[in-house]
Amino acid sequence: MCTITLCMIVKNEEEVLHQCLSSVKEICDEIIIVDTGSTDKTKEIAKGFTEKVIDFQWINDFSAARNFAFSHATMDYILWLDADDILLKEDLQKFKTLKKDLDVSIDAVSMIYHTAFDEYGNPTFSFRRNRLVKRENNFKWIGPVHEYLEVGGNIYTADIAITHRKSDKNYQSIQSDRNLKIYEERLESGEEFTPRDLYYYANELKDHAQFQKSTLYYQAFLATKKGWVEDEIRACINMAECYRNLGNVEKEKESLVMSICYDVPRPEVSCRLGDLYKGKRNFKKAIIWYRLALEIVEDDHQGFKQEAYSTWYPHLQLCVCYWEIGDIGLAEEHNTQAKKFRPNDSKVKYNEEFFKNYKKNTKG
Repeated sequence: MCTITLCMIVKNEEEVLHQCLSSVKEICDEIIIVDTGSTDKTKEIAKGFTEKVIDFQWINDFSAARNFAFSHATMDYILWLDADDILLKEDLQKFKTLKKDLDVSIDAVSMIYHTAFDEYGNPTFSFRRNRLVKRENNFKWIGPVHEYLEVGGNIYTADIAITHRKSDKNYQSIQSDRNLKIYEERLESGEEFTPRDLYYYANELKDHAQFQKSTLYYQAFLATKKGWVEDEIRACINMAECYRNLGNVEKEKESLVMSICYDVPRPEVSCRLGDLYKGKRNFKKAIIWYRLALEIVEDDHQGFKQEAYSTWYPHLQLCVCYWEIGDIGLAEEHNTQAKKFRPNDSKVKYNEEFFKNYKKNTKG
């Protein structure tokens, strides 16, 4: 059985740290907590789980802090988490099995990361990250902000999910502002951004409602032609969102279509194009795009995955579109399909009752 060191960097995480460490302590042989300047009870909570709570002077560089944490690990593999991440019970059991059976030839383990959820607790936004890495390989974190772990070799794709449990909105706002300020300080110092920097700075601008400026940086990122394909696709989708907020429908459509240059249409892209045509009451064209969202079979890529756009959402929109063109049978069928994914959805229930009354009145 392999041994595992959990490495974390924290600052003012008293709200979430206990639930995080409680959820993973059973599979950790060592816990390293690097504190970057907490003024609350974070360090006190951490010391309830480990003696290895180490101070690190914050220098506006997440990679420096994470690499410092990794440097203190002594076990076979290193697991990294953020303080607002947890392992659910079913994933903890899967992790225990993985730990028992993991072959020494494995250099890293990729795991699912669930970051957003619907009102029923089902994941709505997920992607993969390399979470468990062999210590002796000395993999390094790259980038001052929106850092990534540069990993190579034999990577195992696990069905284990890490669940992100967000803390309060005020804390999230502070964290988000910090990232934007780091980028802007780097720009002011004359630093030249990498393609990855351009992409994530554009994301920060979008999240701060600086939509016009954000589109310029997305365009600059795409112009480098050196980005990860999933980031290129996401840049097109995010740029479309910016143009939607700016009221520029044509540019929104252009940005969505541009994403198809990089790979098959993502279900989200197909649905958003369907929404544009549906909004103009061009239901037949909308149907084409919604059906495509259901028919495209994506590879198991490492990019973002939003289940809604390949399941209930296009079905619900197709229900409306088919009704509008007079195909009542298909309209009802797609509502039935949507119900399989969201049985308690108010729109699904409304449609169900509507069709019931429609049939009753038609027979009458």
